[in-house]
Amino acid sequence: MTDTPEALNNDIRNWLQERPEIESVFACVCDLNGIMRGKRLPIEKAKSIMDDGLRLPLSILSLDIWGEDIENNELVYETGDSDGICEYTRRPIVLVNWTSRPSALAMFWMNTEDGAPFPGDPRRALSRVVERYKARGLTPVVATELEFYLYDPTSSEPQPPHSPVTGKRLDSDGALSLDELEHFDAVLNDIYDACAEQGIPADAAISENGAGQFEINMVHVADPLQAADDAVLFKRLVRGIARKHDLAATFMAKPYGDRSGSGFHVHFSLVDAEGVNLFDSGGELGTPLMENAVAGLLATMQENTLTFAPHENSYRRLLPGAHAPINVAWGYENRTAAIRIPGGNHKARRIEHRVAGADANPYLVLASILGGALIGIEGDMKPAAPIEGDAYSMKLDHLPLDWATAIQAFKRGTHVQEIYSKRLQTMLVECKMQELKRFARAVTDFEYDSYLEVV
Repeated sequence: MTDTPEALNNDIRNWLQERPEIESVFACVCDLNGIMRGKRLPIEKAKSIMDDGLRLPLSILSLDIWGEDIENNELVYETGDSDGICEYTRRPIVLVNWTSRPSALAMFWMNTEDGAPFPGDPRRALSRVVERYKARGLTPVVATELEFYLYDPTSSEPQPPHSPVTGKRLDSDGALSLDELEHFDAVLNDIYDACAEQGIPADAAISENGAGQFEINMVHVADPLQAADDAVLFKRLVRGIARKHDLAATFMAKPYGDRSGSGFHVHFSLVDAEGVNLFDSGGELGTPLMENAVAGLLATMQENTLTFAPHENSYRRLLPGAHAPINVAWGYENRTAAIRIPGGNHKARRIEHRVAGADANPYLVLASILGGALIGIEGDMKPAAPIEGDAYSMKLDHLPLDWATAIQAFKRGTHVQEIYSKRLQTMLVECKMQELKRFARAVTDFEYDSYLEVV
C-alpha cells in the first residue's frame, strides 16, 4: 500500500498514463451482502474522488439482495436518506478488462458527514477488529480459499458447462481432476492474469468435487483488510472472466441440490512484532494462545453463523450429510470439524475456519473469525478437548440449521456487540428479516408438484 497522499497521487497518475485506453472508473463500496455498489465516472474524475471522496446514501450499504431499501430503515426515514462521504481505501486502483471497453475500479468505504467512520460499513467492522489486534502488538496473517462453479448460462437453471475440449457437458464429479483443469485452462489463465493485474495473490487452483467446480487459494498476507479486499475483487473478476468465455460463474453456497456446496475457508495465524508465529509451539500441538483463539471461535460460532451463512440457499450447504461443518467442534488435521488445525511443519501452525460459504461477505467473515478469536484470547478461554473421528456423527452443539434461527442468534448473541457495532448488527438483522419474509411468500414449483393435487 502507498504510504503518503502525494505518493498515492503519483501512483494513480502514473497508472492512468500507462493505460490511455481507460475512459471510466467505477467508484464502489461493499454492502452488507458483499455486493459492490457505486458510480461510474469519467476517468478525469479519478484523482478528485480519491482526494475528496464522493457522496452516496448511507442506506446503500443495507440494501437487500434485490437492491431494495429496508422497510422502516431509520437511515432512510429518520434522516431523510442522508448521504455519507465515501473515502478512498488506498487499495491501489485496479483494471477491469473483461468489459466492452477497459475501465478502472477504485474501492471506497463510508464515513458520516462529519468524517467519522460509519459503523454500519462492513469493511469498517473488520478494520476495528484489526486495530484491536494492533493495540496488543499482534498481526493476523490470513489466507482464503474460495470455491465456485462455472456453469452454462443459456438455460433458466444452472447446468454444468460444456468442455471446451470435447464439447460434452460435464456430468460427473471431478475432485482434483487434472483433465478438468486442462480443459478450462483458458478461463483459469485469464483469471490468474486478472489476479496478477489487480494485485491479488492467487496461488494453487484445483478442480473440486462438483461438475465445473473449482477452488483457488490465496497466499497468506499479514493484512486482513487486504485479504478481504482480495476476496471481494476475486469474486467479481471470476464472474467477469467467465462471461468473457461465454460462461457464467457462481459463488452460491449450493447451486445444485445434489452436488457439493461451495465453501470459503479461512486460514490464519498470529505473529508478534518480530514476525514470530505465536501459534507455533515447536511441536505437533499448538500453543496455549492458539487454544484461547480456538475457544473464542467455538464460543461465538453459533451466534455469528449468519455472517458465515447469510442467505436462504446457504443452509442447503450446512445440511447434515452434505460434507460441510454442522457441529461446534475443533480437531487436529480433521476436515469434519468446523475448526481444523492443519498438519505439516510446525512453523506454519495455523487455524483453519471451515464454516463460511462462498456466498458470504468476506469482510464480515473475517471480522467474525478474528473477532471471535480475540474474544477467546482476551478472556483466556479454554476449549473442550479436540475431537477425533467423524464430527458429523457426534452429538455436539450444532450450528443453526435454518436461516431464521441464525438471524435470531445474531440478534441476541451475547458476544456480537463485542465484534460489531449496534448499528451494523441492527442493519444486518433487518436486511435478513426482509429477505426471509420475501422468500417465505414465494411458493416453489416443487411445492406445487408435491402438494397441489394431493393434499
